Amino acid sequence: MADAALPAWQRVLTRSWERRGPLSWLLWPLSLLLGLLVRLRQGLYLSGLLTRERVRAPVIVVGNVVAGGAGKTPVAIALVRHLLAQGRHPGVISRGYGRSSEGCQEVLADSPPCDAGDEPLLIKHHTMVPVFVASRRADAARALLARHPQTDILVCDDGLQHLQLVRDIEICVFDDRGTGNGRLLPAGPLREPWPRHVDLVLHTGFRPAFTGFTARRALGAQARRADGSLVELAQLCRTDNPLLAVAAIARPQSFFDMLAARGLPLARTIALPDHYDFAHWQLPSDADYTLLCTEKDAVKLWQRFPQALAVSLELEPEPAFFAALDLRLANLPPPPLSSNHGHTTS
Repeated sequence: MADAALPAWQRVLTRSWERRGPLSWLLWPLSLLLGLLVRLRQGLYLSGLLTRERVRAPVIVVGNVVAGGAGKTPVAIALVRHLLAQGRHPGVISRGYGRSSEGCQEVLADSPPCDAGDEPLLIKHHTMVPVFVASRRADAARALLARHPQTDILVCDDGLQHLQLVRDIEICVFDDRGTGNGRLLPAGPLREPWPRHVDLVLHTGFRPAFTGFTARRALGAQARRADGSLVELAQLCRTDNPLLAVAAIARPQSFFDMLAARGLPLARTIALPDHYDFAHWQLPSDADYTLLCTEKDAVKLWQRFPQALAVSLELEPEPAFFAALDLRLANLPPPPLSSNHGHTTS
């Protein structure tokens, strides 16, 4: 049984983004207005009327042009691990979407999710590199480099449209939705027109819509409780307790489908809005459920339901992607000795 907690209007709107139907045509004039605003903003940065900031370390931005998640955070984690394996000292910056705190702050392993944001906290747990969040990513970059001067490269989780921070490499991530109906919000899923120039395109889905590198995406073989104890997914296939899967991510059904594909007999699924805080969520009491969730949701769920089983998502970009990334990194010019707060059109 599937419980959809997403608002009806949101479900209707996102479905309309799959093709150019009546609702998309109705909203098309608004998307033209957004297109004008996007081009105006880009022009202001290119002309120097709005200033851009370059920090002393190279910046890799992992983002997308489609509203909703496409797997950016798993890609950022994979990038950080790759850089660590090469002997680099990476740090991660993020807006920390969904957090209730303000200002710029460092994300520690024991930071409350409401202060850090679920995705930055997940990155911290997986990599243990310096992670900073701020509404202005340039602020996060400066603070991180000041606190951790050994950092020699920054990975920005999301922020493709955050033009204030000069970036050296742009990676655009797509899932199976591709570009949908190809229109800008709200008539389509695009935040900005596509195609646009980026350095690398990475597809995290199973059906790439156009040319780019691919990544293998699969669930881990084990699920983890808050105390660190592990349970084999194969064992859950034979459990007597009914399985309830909950997901508060951009595409909850993809998580449910992957669980079902591993042979888990899901008795019930609950889809919640992306970045849902779970502060008032209650585990259904109509049965003695075994609760399954994503790792992103677990950082919040474990505060109230430590028995919840977090199933990891393993994402592995193809070797050619990392080879192309390494080539671009090798060709970058030497970084400046200090931050530059002046105009640039990089």
